[in-house]
Amino acid sequence: MTLIRDLLKTKGQRFWSTAPDSTVLDALKILAEKNIGALLVLDNGKVVGVFSERDYVRKIASEESVPNSTQVRELMSPEVLYLTPAQSLDECMAFMTSNDIRHLPVLDNNKLAGIISIGDVVNASIANKNVEITQLENFITGLLHVG
Repeated sequence: MTLIRDLLKTKGQRFWSTAPDSTVLDALKILAEKNIGALLVLDNGKVVGVFSERDYVRKIASEESVPNSTQVRELMSPEVLYLTPAQSLDECMAFMTSNDIRHLPVLDNNKLAGIISIGDVVNASIANKNVEITQLENFITGLLHVG
């Protein structure tokens, strides 16, 4: 069983963040430069929200424009749901799916350990399935050759 801590070891614990009083334009520039879909919003090292492309798109759709001076705090998702390193990949996928979440911070004893995206979870799940398939193929092939 793969745990979130295993995924973080593979993926790395690097994450990108912004402050709640940063402008949305500055946050969007980070998203574009780093080719990522979300930033953690940190205030004095504490996760206070998540700012995503989705947050921005929804705001534009509702107001048709967003001034460049708009602060991240005005668009971020302030309810911070999170995972722990001890949770399984299956738990993570179920949690993200049931809550319609694409990016989740990982907290280890209330300390930020990284961020997981739904893409990370799907890629890890596919890799796990491929390993299982290979193991089963090797087992079956071994049985057929035993004689």
